[in-house]
Amino acid sequence: MTGLENEQGSPFWRFSLGFYRRPGVAEACLALQDRCGVDVNLLLLFLWLATLRKRLPPQAAGTVCARAERWREDVVKPLRAVRRRLKEASHLVDPAAAEAFRTRVKVLELESERLQQEALFALAEGLTSEEAATVEAAARANVAAYAQASGQVFDASALDRLFAALGDPG
Repeated sequence: MTGLENEQGSPFWRFSLGFYRRPGVAEACLALQDRCGVDVNLLLLFLWLATLRKRLPPQAAGTVCARAERWREDVVKPLRAVRRRLKEASHLVDPAAAEAFRTRVKVLELESERLQQEALFALAEGLTSEEAATVEAAARANVAAYAQASGQVFDASALDRLFAALGDPG
């Protein structure tokens, strides 16, 4: 989510742009992605919903996870893999040309994430939720529901950084 210039789009997309720029957020998100298999767009969705004090039950989180899986696996992850591989030195292509190509792939990866977020935003409108007492309570409940739905264990220290940033307007 670096180099995000376009701040148009849904309230969820705008939240993601602003939140991701807060100190420590990008690093925490990438740690969760790389070490725990977290889909950062889903994580951001659950945190954005928490800012609205919406607490999702695990079944709703599971619905969102299931709906997002195919796009993430078929589009986002392959683009990310290509971008990351292009960081490595090429023995065939001129390094400057390879970096220019990597930049174009990065733009495509970002657009694939924006499209995913816009689809998630539309999906979120129909989700069952309950009102939480606080943003933090909603955030912790939503992330726990996501972890349960995905069958993953998330790094607690990275989550704590995100919860702290959520309460800190930056």
